[in-house]
Amino acid sequence: MENRDSIRSIAYMGMYLALFFVFDWLSNQIPFFKMPQGGTLGLGVIPLILASYHLGWKKGLLVAVLSVVLQFMTGQMYLVQNSDGFSLFQIFLQFMMEYPVAFGVYGLSSLFPNYGNFYSGVMITNLIRLTLHVIAGTIYWATPLPASISYNAWYMVPTMLLSMIVVPLIMSRLKSFIK
Repeated sequence: MENRDSIRSIAYMGMYLALFFVFDWLSNQIPFFKMPQGGTLGLGVIPLILASYHLGWKKGLLVAVLSVVLQFMTGQMYLVQNSDGFSLFQIFLQFMMEYPVAFGVYGLSSLFPNYGNFYSGVMITNLIRLTLHVIAGTIYWATPLPASISYNAWYMVPTMLLSMIVVPLIMSRLKSFIK
């Protein structure tokens, strides 16, 4: 029975990664929310959050971190250039902050309590990701703090609002299937 559950979990993780791939690719096709130095309306975060609520935070974290690999295929990844005076180690730190850590937090969504149809984990993880991008904007992209906030909020606030609406709707429909 345990082997069957493991296979089922792997299949679900693959499904959430496939959904992430499609939604992230679709996000990169919407020009209105696509920012010139990276960032777009994050449709792809919805499957990452759903994976956390459905599979638990450990498997959700794995799905979220693996989604970074898929991002190499769905759109351009934005990193500061070595000519900006940053060492390869600093560029690596920026990559870790803006991709594995920023997207990995979505795997932790299920650790935060739900209050009816308000899934606090959705809001908190989006705010953590926004904070990480704002910090990276000021440190690595040499953007003043107010400018970094407004740049990143342009796509992160709609991402948060959309996921705060869509995730509870989908979870309410999935509850009967995932028990």
